[in-house]
Amino acid sequence: MDQPMQNFFGQPWLPIDVSEHGAALDSLNWWVHLLAIILFVGWTVYFIYVLIRFRQSRNPQANYAGTHSHFNTYVEIGVIVAEIVLLVGFSIPLWAQWTDDFPEESESEVIRVVAEQFAWNFHYSGTDGVFGNTSPELIDVQTNPLGLDMEDPNAVDDVVAKRLFLPVDKPIITHLLSKDVIHSFGIPAMRVKQDIIPGSSIPVTFKALQTGKYLIACSQLCGTGHSTMRGFIEVMGQDDYANWFNREVEKAKEQAEIGDDLW
Repeated sequence: MDQPMQNFFGQPWLPIDVSEHGAALDSLNWWVHLLAIILFVGWTVYFIYVLIRFRQSRNPQANYAGTHSHFNTYVEIGVIVAEIVLLVGFSIPLWAQWTDDFPEESESEVIRVVAEQFAWNFHYSGTDGVFGNTSPELIDVQTNPLGLDMEDPNAVDDVVAKRLFLPVDKPIITHLLSKDVIHSFGIPAMRVKQDIIPGSSIPVTFKALQTGKYLIACSQLCGTGHSTMRGFIEVMGQDDYANWFNREVEKAKEQAEIGDDLW
């Protein structure tokens, strides 16, 4: 199993990174903060210089002509060049790589992530690979939180979980949906954060390189219970994940059969 990529600069103050793309984002984060540190130190030194150079005792009379140095112009040009390098040389290529190299669904684990005040629901399509139909009229918070239409044959083997289970070393595609307001799907350990807009299905991809349990946080204020809207990811070995998945599919089928018998 691959180990998580380590950031070249080393940033121990950041959360653990177990994603394939995390090191590149952390490096970009470092370059942005390095520029900010240089600007902060530079302007602080300049501010102190100005306080001393133009103090009242040395300049009792106001001089409205000011200085004739082009230092400020050079600094401003340098800042612009640095920002262009960060944007064109780092940010845009990184974003393009992430979007252009989007994995095929046939080669990925595809999961619907459905947010609501104040919980996460994870919808797996079952062994047939087809998500069953859902309807708002069928939603029951306790028994059918996503409103699965059990009369649809594709819904019989669907799995709905309160915890996100993932296989390690396999591309993941999550389709993000909301049942109510704007939420944000945030996984610090995977370097993932994406707003979830009601009425939209937003695809996000990532790959976990290490097994373990990790936190999901809603990163967008979504109501009075926002602080309690936490979820958990369990990244498993691929064999362990396959065993879990098959067990959950069988449970879903059994529940569907019980429902049919009761009906």
